[in-house]
Amino acid sequence: MSAVVGVAWGGFTSEHKISKKSGDAVFSALQTSPFDVYKIHISKKEWSVSDVSGNIYKLNKGDFSFVKEGVSVVFDAIMNMIHGAPGENGQLAGMLELLKIPQTSCSSYVAALTYNKRDCLAIARSNKIPTARFFTLDQGDDFTIEEIEKAVGFPCFVKANRAGSSFGVYKVYTPEELPATIEKSFEEDKQLLIETALEGREVSVGVCKWMNKIHVLPITEIISENDFFDYEAKYKGKSQEITPAKIPETWKEALIDLSTKIYKQMGLEGVVRSEFIFENGIPHLLEINTIPGMTEESLIPQQLEASGISLTDFLEELISETMKKKEYL
Repeated sequence: MSAVVGVAWGGFTSEHKISKKSGDAVFSALQTSPFDVYKIHISKKEWSVSDVSGNIYKLNKGDFSFVKEGVSVVFDAIMNMIHGAPGENGQLAGMLELLKIPQTSCSSYVAALTYNKRDCLAIARSNKIPTARFFTLDQGDDFTIEEIEKAVGFPCFVKANRAGSSFGVYKVYTPEELPATIEKSFEEDKQLLIETALEGREVSVGVCKWMNKIHVLPITEIISENDFFDYEAKYKGKSQEITPAKIPETWKEALIDLSTKIYKQMGLEGVVRSEFIFENGIPHLLEINTIPGMTEESLIPQQLEASGISLTDFLEELISETMKKKEYL
């Protein structure tokens, strides 16, 4: 009997549409796999399951099962493709841990930590991993423009602390722009991260467990047509993405070592993608993405292709490894 795998997509945030595209791509790639695959849609309005024929079933939130033709179906593993809450912030992982259902991303604790940009960067800095200088701000906090300028300078980035796909991220050039930009970013999250705008070449590094070993995928250099790698650059073709990156060998070696260190020290699992900027020849960590996109425009599929690994083969191995977690849950 085939293992039952659910591809979870959707979520409660602005990334819902991106998650749908990732979920659809993964679901399609798994049609030739040995698994019995379903899509799981999680949103504020509904939790449902659908099959390849488009039949829709109600998902039982109590035990994450559904009834098909009078028989209760329980998932053997979940392919977590929910960008943002509740997939990327640890909420879904925590629920599945209680139900002893393995899922492809990291633990609930690690997911919550990495999803919180400022906590993640603070841990990175404590492990001597270079980052930009940053200032933190919660909605309702008192602050002055002068103290932010002293902490990070201009230009700087104002970022929603718990969001992805560059939602709630803005580049600010002058002190006069800052108050309105802060208010705009607060529309996405009640916590903000304000960072020094590093100048240099930006790269993205995919890391995964493949055949029981940590592998660093071919590195991608990102050259945005916009001011930075924003939503348009990521999803509307406003960037050049060069895989493998044409960067010095010493930089590649530094990225492989640093990305492997991050994967191990942060307790990451499955496939992750970390973003860096080289400033003065030193890679600075921007963020860690524990549920990277799998759309046609996404970087991980590009990096897999450059490795000579098909998306289907990669997903089959990832899910097979994930099912081995069950004995530890």
